[in-house]
Amino acid sequence: MSEDEKKPDVSQVVEGNNGGETGEEQPKKESVQGSMNDSGAGRAAEGEAQHPPARIDDLLPPKLVLYPLGGRPFFPGMLTPIQVEGSPYYDTIRYALDTPGKMFGIVLSHAEDGDKVFDAGQLYRFGTVARIMEAAVNEENKQVKLLAEGISRFEISAIDQDSPPLVARVIHHEKTPANLDVEVIKPYTLAVISALKEILKYDSLYQEQVKMFLSRHNFGEPDRLADFVASMTSSRREELQEVLETLDIRERLEKVLVLLKKELEMVKVQDKISKQVEEGISEHQRHFFLREQLKEIQKELGITKDDRTADVEQFRERLKNLTLSEEGEKKINDELDKLSVLETGSSEYGVTRNYVDWLTSLPWGVYSKDKLDIKRARKILNRDHDGLDDVKERILEFLAVGKLKGEIGGSIILLVGPPGVGKTSIGRSVAQAVGREFFRFSVGGMRDEAEIKGHRRTYVGAMPGKVMQALRLKKVANPIIMLDEVDKIGASYQGDPASALLEVLDPEQNTEFLDHYVDVRFDLSKILFICTANQLDTIPRPLMDRMEVIRLSGYISEEKVNIARNHLIPKQLQKNGLTRDHLRFSKEALRTIIEGYAREAGVRRLEQKIGAIARKAAVRILESNAPTPIQVGQNQVVDFLGKPDFRDEKPFSGVGIVTGLAWTSMGGATLDVEAAVYTSGKAHFALTGKLGEVMKESAEIAYHYVLGQCQMLGGDRALLEDKSIHLHVPEGATPKDGPSAGVTMATALLSLARNKPVSRQLAMTGEITLTGQVLAVGGIREKVIAARRVGLRELILPEANRKDYEEVPDYIREGFTVHFVTKYPQVPKLVFD
Repeated sequence: MSEDEKKPDVSQVVEGNNGGETGEEQPKKESVQGSMNDSGAGRAAEGEAQHPPARIDDLLPPKLVLYPLGGRPFFPGMLTPIQVEGSPYYDTIRYALDTPGKMFGIVLSHAEDGDKVFDAGQLYRFGTVARIMEAAVNEENKQVKLLAEGISRFEISAIDQDSPPLVARVIHHEKTPANLDVEVIKPYTLAVISALKEILKYDSLYQEQVKMFLSRHNFGEPDRLADFVASMTSSRREELQEVLETLDIRERLEKVLVLLKKELEMVKVQDKISKQVEEGISEHQRHFFLREQLKEIQKELGITKDDRTADVEQFRERLKNLTLSEEGEKKINDELDKLSVLETGSSEYGVTRNYVDWLTSLPWGVYSKDKLDIKRARKILNRDHDGLDDVKERILEFLAVGKLKGEIGGSIILLVGPPGVGKTSIGRSVAQAVGREFFRFSVGGMRDEAEIKGHRRTYVGAMPGKVMQALRLKKVANPIIMLDEVDKIGASYQGDPASALLEVLDPEQNTEFLDHYVDVRFDLSKILFICTANQLDTIPRPLMDRMEVIRLSGYISEEKVNIARNHLIPKQLQKNGLTRDHLRFSKEALRTIIEGYAREAGVRRLEQKIGAIARKAAVRILESNAPTPIQVGQNQVVDFLGKPDFRDEKPFSGVGIVTGLAWTSMGGATLDVEAAVYTSGKAHFALTGKLGEVMKESAEIAYHYVLGQCQMLGGDRALLEDKSIHLHVPEGATPKDGPSAGVTMATALLSLARNKPVSRQLAMTGEITLTGQVLAVGGIREKVIAARRVGLRELILPEANRKDYEEVPDYIREGFTVHFVTKYPQVPKLVFD
C-alpha cells in the first residue's frame, strides 16, 4: 500500500469527528483522552480518579507575569515556540521559569511597536495563561527558546508591577462552563464544522492545521473548536481579541462563524484568481516546456547554441526587469544587433560585449523605497553616535523636509570637521536610517577626471567612472554615495576632477549625466550625495555652492568619555579577543588618556590608545597569568602608555603676554602671543613663530594701530617709539596663519606700552583694522572648546560673532563669561582694569 493510501483524508476525519456532537461512538476520542493521562484527564475518563477534578481556579496562580504581544492574540489550546533575546522579554520569561507552575500570561498590546508593548496602559484586559513545556536558556547571551501551551483565559484585575517584568493580579475563567446546554450549542458547532469542511477543499494549508488540532483535541470540545478556528483565520487582531474576550460559548461560536464565513469568501476569491492566472499563463508555460525540450534535444544532437547567441539572450533577459529611457533602449538594441553579426574571435566582439554588459547591468528605473521615519532615524543616530546633538538635529531636519516633499533625492550634504569626529560613520548611519544602499569612495588625491566621468571606449582597458560603478554594484538608481576627502581633490594635465564633479553634483545637470564610457544619459537626480572635508578653504567655490554645509566640530572631554565607554572600548575588546571580564577602564583613566595622550578634536587617537592598552593587557594575561579583570585606573595609564604626549596647557602670564584662540584643521587651540621691547636707537619690528602672510599683515596692523593710538589706549608711547619690538608666537615649528590673532597681538603690544600684565586669566580672538574695528572670525565653536579644555572661562569675541557663539550647544557654553566688542578701545577696559 502506498504512503498516500495510508493517510486518511482530513475532510473525512472532520466528518468522523462530527460524531462527538451527535452522541455516536468516537474511536478517536479514546486515544486523545489516553494522551492526556499525565494531566489527570485521562484517568478521570477511565474511572481511575476517586475524587472530583479540581477547579481550574484552584490550580492556576492568582498572579501572573505578563508577556505582551504586538501581533495577534494567543488562544487557549494552542502550542507556540517562542524565542526571546535581551531585556525586557528575557527578564519576563526568566520570571515565569522561576514560578512553581512555570506559567505566564500572554496578553495583546494596543501598541504594535516593539518599544511600547511593555507599557501597562496599552494592554488589553483579557489574555491567555501559558505553561512552559520545554525551555532552553542561554544565560550569557540572555536568550531563551521555549515551547508554550495555552491553558485558559484570564482577566487582569490589577497591575502590581508596571515596569518590566509586568506582574498582575488576574481572574481565571473556566474553559467550559459546568451548565453548558449541549442542545443549544450543537447547531453552532455543526455550522462551524461545515464551513471548515468548505475551506479545506480550497487550501491544503488549513488541512495541516486541522491535523495538528485533531492530534491533541476533537470536535466534541466546542470551546477548543471555537478558539482553534479563530486562530487559523487571517482576521484582524481586534476581531480575534474580541473572540478571546467572549466567555459565553454560544456567543463565541457565533463570532467565530462570522469570521469563518469571511475567510471562506476570501479563499474562494483567491482560488478564482489563481485559476484565472493559470489559464493566462498556460500558453506561456507550454512554450517554455517546448523550448526546454528543444534545448535538451539540441544538447543530445550536439547542436547547442554558440556563445554569441547565448550572450545576446542573456542580455535581452536582463532588459525584462529594467525601465530603459528611449535613448538607452535604442542604444542597447543597436549594440545587440551589432553583436549578433560579429565573429566571437574578433577584438571588436570583446569590446562590444563588455559595453553591452555594462549597459544592461545598470539599474535603469530600479529604485529602493525610502524609510523616512524621523523617530527611527533619531534612534539610529543616537545609537551610533554620542554627542553631536546639533549635527543630529540638522540631519533630522533634512530628513523631515524630505518626508514632506516625498523624496530626498537631488541633495548634496557636505560634512566639515576635523579628522576622527565621525563624518564617515554619520554618512553610514544616514544610509541605514533612510534604508538606502551605501557606497563610499575617496576623491582625495584624485587627479584624473576619468575617475569621475569614465574613459572613452577607444582606450584599452576603458571603464566607466566611479559613479556608474557604484550604481552597478548596488543595483539601485538611488543609493547614498559618499565622496570622502573632497577638500583634497587634485588636478593635473589629465584634467580637473573637481570640475567633473560639478555635473555629478548639480541637481540641474545630473538628470542627464553623461559618462564617457556608457555614452548614454543616466538620471542621477535621485542619488543622495554626502561629501566630507576637513576644511572649506581648498574646495573650489563653484563646487561648494552646490552643497549644503553641516559642520562637525570637536568633542569635549565628557563627550569623549561617553564615546569611549559606549563605542571604542567594546570595539577594541572584540578586536583583540577580550571581554569586559578581562579588561576594565575607570572613568578617571579615560580622562587621563584624553587629556594626556589624545587631545585632538576627534577620537581616532583615543581609539588607538585604548587598543594599545588592550594589546598589552592580552600579553599580561597570557604571559604572567595576571588576575582578571585587569583594572585600568588613573595611576595605571602611565604603566601601559608611558609618559603623556601632552603637557598641561597653562596660559603664560606677564607683561607683553596674552592668550589668544586659534582654529586648526585638527580643531581649536589656545595661542600665547609674546611681545618684548629692546632699546636699539631706531624703530624695528620683528616677527617670529613661522607666521603666514596674512598673520604678518595682522601683526603690522596691530603694531601701527597701538603706536598711533597709544595715549588714548592708556599706554606710554615712549616705551615703544624708536625701540626694537619683537613679537613671537609659540610653538615655532608649527605653521600659523589667519587674521584672527589681530586683537591678541594688539593687546600684547599694549601690555608693553602700559608696562602692565593682563589683570586676569582670559582669552581673546578677533581681526583688527587700522581704525580699530574688531571684525568677525571663524571657528568659534572649536575655539570655545579649546578654552574649556585648558580651564579658561572668560573670553573676548567680536560682536559680529555673537550669533556663532549662541549656536554653540548650551553644555559647552556653561560657565563661560563672554564679552563682545565692536571696537578695540573696549578691550583694554576689560583686560587691564
